[in-house]
Amino acid sequence: MAPTFYPAQIPTAAGQKIGPDLARSWLLTNAAHPDRFAEAEDSAADVVVLDIEDAVAPKDKVAAREAAVEWMTSGHTAWVRMNGYATKYWEDDVEALAAALPSAVGGPVAEGGLAGVILAMVESTDHVNETARRLPGIPVIALVETARGLQRIDSIAAAKGTYRLAFGIGDFRRDTGMGDGPMALAYARSQFTIASRATGLPGAIDGPTVGTTGVKLAEAAAVTSEFGMTGKLCLVPEQTATVNEGLSPSSEDVAWAHEFLTEFEEAGGEIRNGSDLPRLSRANKILALAKAYNVQWRKASDPAPAPSDTYHY
Repeated sequence: MAPTFYPAQIPTAAGQKIGPDLARSWLLTNAAHPDRFAEAEDSAADVVVLDIEDAVAPKDKVAAREAAVEWMTSGHTAWVRMNGYATKYWEDDVEALAAALPSAVGGPVAEGGLAGVILAMVESTDHVNETARRLPGIPVIALVETARGLQRIDSIAAAKGTYRLAFGIGDFRRDTGMGDGPMALAYARSQFTIASRATGLPGAIDGPTVGTTGVKLAEAAAVTSEFGMTGKLCLVPEQTATVNEGLSPSSEDVAWAHEFLTEFEEAGGEIRNGSDLPRLSRANKILALAKAYNVQWRKASDPAPAPSDTYHY
């Protein structure tokens, strides 16, 4: 029995290497520093997000907005984290971003252009729906960052304009006084996952891990995955590869999926007990994601890599 694959994501353009429904690493890049755009685009990030919100001081908002639009109207593709609906900047943001709409959605940009927006400080369905109305054809990710937003997360997830949910950890902690440990944020993360699943949205995007790479970042990505979230905001290009690995099926997962499907087919391909159906679903999902993320699988019968006398850290 051939596995049933989820829609395969074909790289669309630099700046959006994986479709937004499956994207793992979302690299926030300060739009007040356009000299960083090319590095972000060349990184391992699934999606590059030009940030004209929290990363930008009020005095630099106009310049950052203009730099983002100029980048997207010169052949590049990117997402934009825009200012919240309740701020004085939102109106100027949507007016400027309308100039970067791609021709595929009726906009003026022939190549590249605005791929989507992350809307900050979402606390109401109106915030999302009005943004989506002003930027037709552009997916809107609702960044929920406050207690009020979390309290309304079910309706926000169900809003017509919501494409995916994202967790703004920093502002949420500032609003609630909570710590940053997995236990402290367990309830909040669970609500994102449950609301996304209940409304048929792609998996939620977790907040960033500040100032870490390597082992600590891998541990943070494991927490993201443990809570059923499938994406994570990144703050520097160096974080993206670790996040991608942490949110992809492991080689052990892929090996298990192949072994289960082989055994299932050899047994006749019929459901035999109550555990077969969930295991079949899990195996198919793992292989679908492995294909989308180009996760390589080596069979047990394949020759092992040649030994080396060099110690690899």
